[in-house]
Amino acid sequence: MIDFNSELGRKAKRHLQQEYFIWLTTVDSHNTPQPRPVWFIWQKDSILIFSQPQAFKLKHIGRNPNVSLNFNTLDKKGEEDLIIFHGEAHIASDVLPANKVSAYLRKYRAGIKSLGSTHEQFAKEYSTAVRISLDSLRGW
Repeated sequence: MIDFNSELGRKAKRHLQQEYFIWLTTVDSHNTPQPRPVWFIWQKDSILIFSQPQAFKLKHIGRNPNVSLNFNTLDKKGEEDLIIFHGEAHIASDVLPANKVSAYLRKYRAGIKSLGSTHEQFAKEYSTAVRISLDSLRGW
């Protein structure tokens, strides 16, 4: 369980509430880490993302659900505000489509529009929900 009341926990919580994307790292079939930036919301003490159903990250998660997540740092030396989570990802069948998740739509309304997509089109293309339960936090 992550203590979001500690100094590091409060810093991590701010990132979860304010950052636009998070880096999701899965492991491919050759055990090679595969980082990629994803849109996310923090919901119910977990991370929720939406994916295209044919995305490699889903195949990776199917083979190995252990993932890590991190944020970019604004510190040019990379010595401050480093937040790294470890967690377990799974396909979430109990989640509404992206265009029906109000927090997700509020956060990414402009991003969806910049893709030249409607909310409904986006939800059809990114139709697979992934929920990541957060197991541990490290950083400084």
